[in-house]
Formats: sequence, structure tokens, C-alpha cells
Amino acid sequence: MNTRQQQLDAFGRLLDIMDDLREKCPWDKKQTLESLRHLTIEETYELGEAILDNDLEEVKKELGDLLLHIVFYAKIGSETQSFDIADVANQICDKLIHRHPHIYGDVQVKDEEEVKRNWEKLKLKEGKKSVLEGVPKSLPAMVKASRIQDKVKGVGFDWEEPQQVWEKVQEELQELQAEVASGDKDAIEAEFGDVLFSMINYARFLKVNPEDALERTNKKFMKRFTYLESKAGELGKNLSEMTLAEMDVFWEEAKKL
Repeated sequence: MNTRQQQLDAFGRLLDIMDDLREKCPWDKKQTLESLRHLTIEETYELGEAILDNDLEEVKKELGDLLLHIVFYAKIGSETQSFDIADVANQICDKLIHRHPHIYGDVQVKDEEEVKRNWEKLKLKEGKKSVLEGVPKSLPAMVKASRIQDKVKGVGFDWEEPQQVWEKVQEELQELQAEVASGDKDAIEAEFGDVLFSMINYARFLKVNPEDALERTNKKFMKRFTYLESKAGELGKNLSEMTLAEMDVFWEEAKKL
């Protein structure tokens, strides 16, 4: 692995290249915080996919892309004298030191859960009015539900046992079925949301990331369906021309693969 000096040199090299690009490249000169935003989101999702695939070479590549974006934002900030990369780094360093008194102070903690509780208490002392202020409004609903549940857990608002959460899932399912029988569309949607929220909560107790779990299932389904399509193609058929029973034969083959 590289030494600390080699790591610092590499980071300095990236900063130098960013300066060159901002000065000389027509595309890079035009970029703004707003124009880069959607690209950063895409890069983050690509990193997430590489992690799920356990493709470490791709993880390294996508981390580089994200690092470029961070340096790019800092460069833009420096041009209006708002902030630069040193400000960005120092601010996160200061925050980490402040929020880890068990490392940089004299606070004692017994486990990870106590660290999380202290973290949320420290944020409230910093001026946040609610523990939920740290949940971005633009997060996808499933990720947002997970973060909400993590946040309130940090101040002790949580179930005690996984069985209690599973019983809540069963209760929400029964309420959903009752509304399905009633035919009230708004009530069905509300209860369906409650089922999903309770399932996400149960996933947390099982130490399962629901977003990762669902994405694994998505990838698995897509792989099997692609196999089904290829087999139909070998027979010279479109899927719309096949019966469900015929398709199921290839689906079972895909599952075995």
C-alpha cells in the first residue's frame, strides 16, 4: 500500500489537475454546483452498485469519480471565496473530533449503540431542534424510512425485541387486508405504507439493510428474466407468444443456475 506521503502527493496531484481543468477545459469551466449535482447522484449510485457486486476494482474507480466531484465542488467554492478543500476537510475533522469524545475526550462508552446515542445527543446540543433534521428530504422513501428509524433509535424511541416488531408487521398486514376488503384506495395506500415501514423496521432488527436486500432481489430477478428471454429467443419465440407454464420451465432453470 502507499505511504501517507504518497497518499498526500496523490491528492495534491488531483488538486493540481482540477486547477488545470477549471482554467483550460471548456466543459469544466462551465460547470456549477447545480450542474454537477445530478452527476454526483449518479456516481453515488454507481458506487453503491459496485459495492453490492463486491467488485473492488470498480469500487476504487467509482470512489475516484466521487473524489473528483468533491474536489470540483471545493474548487468552485474557492472561486467565490466561500470555501476551499482545506475548509471542507477541516470542518469534517472538527466535527468528528467533537462527536467522538470517547476517542478525543474522557467519555467512556461500552458499545456501538451507546456511541450512536451520544452522537444524536451531541447534535441536539449543537443546535438541532429535532433528531430528524439530519434526514434529507430528497432521500428515496425506503432509505428515508431507514434513516428515520435509526435517528429515533438514537434517543431511545425503539422496540425492545425483534418479536415485538414482527407482531407489528402482522398487525399492519391485517389492517391492510381490512382496507383492501373495503376498497378505499386512500386507506389501502396508507396501510400499505405502514406495512412497508414496519418491514423496514423489522429489517433493522435483523441487521439487514432493506435497500441492499431489495436491490439484490432486483438484480436476481433481472438475471433470471434475461435468461428466460434468451431461452425464448433460442426457440424463435417472443415471451408474449409463450404460456406461463412454458415460461416457468425456463424460470426454474434460471433459479437453479
